[in-house]
Amino acid sequence: MEYKKTFLVLVMIVAGLFITSCGDDDDDETLTILYWQAPTIANPYLTGGTKDVDASALILEPLANYDEEGRLVPRLAEEIPTVDNGGVSEDMTTITWKLKEEILWSDGTPLTVEDVIFTHRYLCSLPGTEDVCDFVPIGNVDPVEDSPLSIKITFTSPIIYPYTLFVGASSPILQKAQFANCVGETAQECVTENLYPVGTGAYKITDFSISESDTETNSTLTYEINEHFRATDRLFPKVVIKGGGDAVTAARAVLEKGEADYAWNLQIDPQTLRSLQEVGEATVRPAFASLVEQLVVNFSNPDPDLGDRRSEWSEGNNPHPFLTDPAVRKALSLAIDRGHIAEQLYGAAGRAACNIIPAPLQYVSPNNQDCLTQNIEQARTLLAQAGWTPGADGIREKDGVRLKILYQTSTNSVRQGTQELIQGWWRDIGVEAELKSINAGVFFSSDPDNPDNLWRFYADVEMYANGTSSIDPQNYLSSWLTTEIPGSENDWLGSNVSRWSNQEYDDLYQELTRTPIGPDRENIVIRMNDMLVQNHVVIPLVDRAFVSAFSNSLKGVRVNGWDSELWNIHEWYRE
Repeated sequence: MEYKKTFLVLVMIVAGLFITSCGDDDDDETLTILYWQAPTIANPYLTGGTKDVDASALILEPLANYDEEGRLVPRLAEEIPTVDNGGVSEDMTTITWKLKEEILWSDGTPLTVEDVIFTHRYLCSLPGTEDVCDFVPIGNVDPVEDSPLSIKITFTSPIIYPYTLFVGASSPILQKAQFANCVGETAQECVTENLYPVGTGAYKITDFSISESDTETNSTLTYEINEHFRATDRLFPKVVIKGGGDAVTAARAVLEKGEADYAWNLQIDPQTLRSLQEVGEATVRPAFASLVEQLVVNFSNPDPDLGDRRSEWSEGNNPHPFLTDPAVRKALSLAIDRGHIAEQLYGAAGRAACNIIPAPLQYVSPNNQDCLTQNIEQARTLLAQAGWTPGADGIREKDGVRLKILYQTSTNSVRQGTQELIQGWWRDIGVEAELKSINAGVFFSSDPDNPDNLWRFYADVEMYANGTSSIDPQNYLSSWLTTEIPGSENDWLGSNVSRWSNQEYDDLYQELTRTPIGPDRENIVIRMNDMLVQNHVVIPLVDRAFVSAFSNSLKGVRVNGWDSELWNIHEWYRE
């Protein structure tokens, strides 16, 4: 795509600024934030990466956020619409949001309802999102005639949880004036807009420097105060996000050396984290929500000899040579000691997980707790009964197919530790695992031309963490719809990374969208969770806390597992 070429030209233009932007951040007036996964874009609609959503959260704002307890709080909206206050119709077919008065974009122009309406049109114009927009049954997003700051969203059918569109950092409002020429196929080509969006948030981005190689991506993002933000008295004159490196180095920089103020997602072994905490320079804060470290199983064939058909779903006509066998998938899960992984590699930041929906409690399935017990013998028996017999080297084979798995994830000490443990357990049941680690900036990059990102999935099994950003799991469960399978036709943007297609699941999702909050809805969520887990489409490993560290002098931080960690950065200050 031309996007890649244009993007690299921009990188060359800003490369000369990269060194200078990293050298003057010791000033008390500068807030320095470390992300060991490098942000590469500041438009959350074109990425699935948390690090990119967070980078945009300083600039772009939704109508409402989730706070650290999972409660909705208004952001650009005056209040949260409900049936009681008249903002949600009793038949659940409309929700009306009212904007706060006198909100300005960072260029000084007013936020209007037209920006909100445009953002919906923009989202639904993106390649690969047409079906997503259909599954969230929005008929119209319209202004309200007698209320110039109000927007009415009309659903084509009753929607039980209407707080999806424009809620949370991954669904902010874009400025129509800036993005008007970036709809549809041209969206990825709007490099300046995607790196330097005009926003209503506390800060505006002034420099976005990216350094790429074949193995890693680093970036430095520099922000300054948006002088048109509604409260600027406590903001930092300058914020710098440094992306790249690894979690241990980021942790040391904050906890031991005091070189930075905040380190994100400290996925490091608990012994190292405890020793760094003892220095006493910073605070470590875990926040559990819905994040699950998981193995994702590829139902399509990733054989490099397939060329352009590699890992393409092709409506089920390109199946994986052995992972489509349920016995193999179940055996892989049985062999894993999740408790050992959680205790040895996560400590207080993780607990063994058997469900893909670990919270809120009313949606948690009670039907999968047997996964907490590792069972090597049962795994061996299952494979033998399915006709997979050990070869001379102990690796099982059937009809000339060998159980050899390419198992990939991002470069991170905890993830490599997990890989090594699982590799050994799989070897015990006659499955060979080749381990591959990819720089996090590459693995989580949404660049459609990147062959090593998680959506391309040029491997048999891959591992990462994912979860719902809402207390209602409906949107997250849409990730496994057939229409969400990534491929060349949608620029690899789909969220159904496993390439699993199941009509019963698709139909159950439609039923979920029509079922009101209560026991029936809870039962459907549990059934959908169980379909994913018991079919071993994904293999949950660890219910992870978001663990971040911040300087003891940094106040106002409210680590959030339900929204962007930087959701309330406008309230941060140094004491």
